[in-house]
Amino acid sequence: MAEIMDLGSAVAALVHDGDCVAFEGFTHLIPFAAAHEVIRQRRRELTLVRLTPDIIFDQMIGMGCARALVFSWGGNPGVGSLHRLRDAVEHGWPVPLALDEHSHAGLANRYVAGASALPFAVMRGYAGTGLAEHAANLAFVECPFTGERLAAVRALRPDVAVVHAQQADREGNVQLWGITGVQKEAVLASDRSLVTVEEVVDELVPRPGSVVLPGWAVTAVAQSPGGARPSYALGYYDRDNDFYVAWDAISRDRERFLAWMGENVLAAPREEGAPV
Repeated sequence: MAEIMDLGSAVAALVHDGDCVAFEGFTHLIPFAAAHEVIRQRRRELTLVRLTPDIIFDQMIGMGCARALVFSWGGNPGVGSLHRLRDAVEHGWPVPLALDEHSHAGLANRYVAGASALPFAVMRGYAGTGLAEHAANLAFVECPFTGERLAAVRALRPDVAVVHAQQADREGNVQLWGITGVQKEAVLASDRSLVTVEEVVDELVPRPGSVVLPGWAVTAVAQSPGGARPSYALGYYDRDNDFYVAWDAISRDRERFLAWMGENVLAAPREEGAPV
């Protein structure tokens, strides 16, 4: 059964320097509060994994948390580039950043293989590209039954998966709904998992199309109202579109970025979940 903890204690227990850490949530339910706590606890040398790195990783990379990025697309959605990511890749500031790039399907299949305890996944894709020449986790294989040439992607098994959801019950079972990505696969593929939630409830009410992560698959749950802002949590709050636009100017300049992070993230108190 998952342990219900405050966020600061959960991050301290589960996320260590040098870990491979997946932060998933597709447009929706992005775990910003957990990422900010990782920044406050000054974790270093992390390999960060996410299908769509956006502001959450721009902040972590700019604060020196990451040494490598495993991803399939990166940008400030609807706005433009991630300037802290670009600065790390192009100029090594604040530290150099290694890249492991995939397609969405390729990275999703890496999670699926990890969740299935298989060494790799087979898919149709990457044909006609030169990515295999640059990616250690991608190769081509021949189907033993048809002779077809297929792409094989190495299983991904992060040390920790971090996701956000709407609710958990007191047994640590988690329910999320709305636009979902690969949260389930990331949690099942990882050695440890942290789920932040809008609220802990006595009983989960079944919802059509919802994803339930059973308590036995989750290491820790931390109540963190507003934990996905500036992204959104369906049924709780909307996306802060203005912030995504404002971030472009904030993140372009190193000093302005550091000042903003100091005032809005580092100066914030250590996260604690509400009593449950």
